[in-house]
Amino acid sequence: MEKTLNRIHPVSDPEATYFLQVSWEKDLGTGFALLLSDCQCAWTGTVSESDISREAADIEMDREKYVEELRKALIAGEESAGKYNFVIS
Repeated sequence: MEKTLNRIHPVSDPEATYFLQVSWEKDLGTGFALLLSDCQCAWTGTVSESDISREAADIEMDREKYVEELRKALIAGEESAGKYNFVIS
């Protein structure tokens, strides 16, 4: 299993710091698990392969392109800094 951990500052609360861990087996396209923490609380979730396919279809984006955008937003870290915004709700 592979994992990444990134520090994020959501646009919904720019002064706050959160840590986002993403875990996956083969690649993000086969599904992944998320853990989000503000160092006081933690939230977890999973995204299945069918969830990814459904979301890509819903926004009418090629599935492989969608998975690449997920990779950039969730695990690319510094190379994508400032290109993606997070909103915590």
